[in-house]
Amino acid sequence: MPRSLAYLDHCRRHGLAAIGASSLAYDTAQAQYPAWLQLPYVHAPQFATELRAQIQAHGVRGIFTPHPVVWSELQRLAQQGALPVPLLNPWPLAEELAPFHAAQAEAARCAHWAPELASSVAARPPLAPGELVALLRHAHAIPGMCDNDKIAALASIARHAVAGDVVEIGSAYGKSAFVLHRLARLYGIGPTLCVDPWSGSAAVQHDAGGLVDACLPHYDYEEMLRAFEAHLLPYAAGDLNYLRLPSVEAAARYRQQRTVASAAFGRTHYCGRIALLHIDGNHSAPAVAADVAAWTGYLAPGGWLILDDYRWPFGDGPRLAGDAWLAAHAARLAAAFVMGGALFIQLQ
Repeated sequence: MPRSLAYLDHCRRHGLAAIGASSLAYDTAQAQYPAWLQLPYVHAPQFATELRAQIQAHGVRGIFTPHPVVWSELQRLAQQGALPVPLLNPWPLAEELAPFHAAQAEAARCAHWAPELASSVAARPPLAPGELVALLRHAHAIPGMCDNDKIAALASIARHAVAGDVVEIGSAYGKSAFVLHRLARLYGIGPTLCVDPWSGSAAVQHDAGGLVDACLPHYDYEEMLRAFEAHLLPYAAGDLNYLRLPSVEAAARYRQQRTVASAAFGRTHYCGRIALLHIDGNHSAPAVAADVAAWTGYLAPGGWLILDDYRWPFGDGPRLAGDAWLAAHAARLAAAFVMGGALFIQLQ
């Protein structure tokens, strides 16, 4: 079972000896284990006796199993005093369903404090409880730093969105792209366009202290793009695509041609006016200013600008760009607030 192999990796990382065990005459996992036991099937009369003998012979100190039936039988033996070592994991489905339970709890919390906005666009109904659970559950299966506060804010502004394109600058593995695309689908906003060069040179931030730039060599940008495609493919239906270009170059491409094509997502047509613009690319002050200048001219009346990491401990690029844009467009603002570290601005 995949979770058994994941536990084997855990043991290796922590220097723990592990013995694989199976009742199958041929088990494809056997070659991956340093030691292997052949046991009777769990329902066989001799199972408990043989298991105890193997535990004693090999000095086994605990048992991990993700199989619900095997776990249940071992738990029964333990309660009878017939299992001399502990089970190392709780009820397997409790572990597997933990992300779902966490999403349920977080959805209940978000439903009670998501912001009610004084927007220029009338509010549509909030997400149904099940939709909010699904949004959080699937979002958190994707790597990224879009936290629950920001997701709740995005869900709120989507209720007050006009029709148009949803554009994201800086998509990485696709976490916030999924959230934006799912909300656009639920509220009938429009297609999603993701812009990212997926390259190490474009990721250099020149952050204060250099801590962000120092970690960049750990990323594999080709893998990041493949992961983005894998994360978004199940949800796209001709209404999501990407441009693997620097932001300013992509903005020129967006102005000149409304159809975007890629091998992964086919062809997607965009209208050329932006309902939601999420800027989360390079955070250096010049890069954020360039992104804002290149893309905000396409914002529709009632459109939203989201500047991620307006509160960012490693630099002030997003804050400087956001404050400048607020000052320059003060007469056109319908709403502005900060949540989840991001700045949300709506035009009249």
